[in-house]
Amino acid sequence: MTDNHSPAAEPLDSAPVAMPPTADESFQKLPHAALQSARIGTLLRALLLGGGLSLVASLILGAELDLGIGPGILIVLAGIAFWAGLGWIWQSAAHRRIGYRIDADGWHIRRGVFWRTETLVPRSRVQHVDVNHGPIDRYFGLATLKVHTAGTRMQAVSLHGLLADDAVTLRDALLSHDDDAV
Repeated sequence: MTDNHSPAAEPLDSAPVAMPPTADESFQKLPHAALQSARIGTLLRALLLGGGLSLVASLILGAELDLGIGPGILIVLAGIAFWAGLGWIWQSAAHRRIGYRIDADGWHIRRGVFWRTETLVPRSRVQHVDVNHGPIDRYFGLATLKVHTAGTRMQAVSLHGLLADDAVTLRDALLSHDDDAV
């Protein structure tokens, strides 16, 4: 007698099997406020750096080509718009690709647009942890968590854009060396 039992004949109402999360699902994403804060920082840098570089370029071109003040202002505005647009796109891509998690091993951070890196800060290497709030961060309720380490080539690892309460919770979890604090 042959066994006609095949896996395809299994009933469909069996209990679902819990699949382990993929690597990206286990990482926490930064809040949308972190993207807004980063974009404001990018706009400020575009005004200062992009505007300054464009001003120098317009002064050099204006002296060489005997242009009036109008084209010089257009060059400065175009430079600011270029750097602001490039930074806006870059911050969006960077925000989509950054994540963190804390587990029994320590603090994991994944980031990078083109070159992606994953950093692990082992709990045994944590010396002290800082939580910083800049003026733009305070407006959005964000903080930067900076972990100072011992005996590694990177003396400090930081993550900008955490919610302030999450940063304090992560700080406390990293400083307590209990596995239950995760």
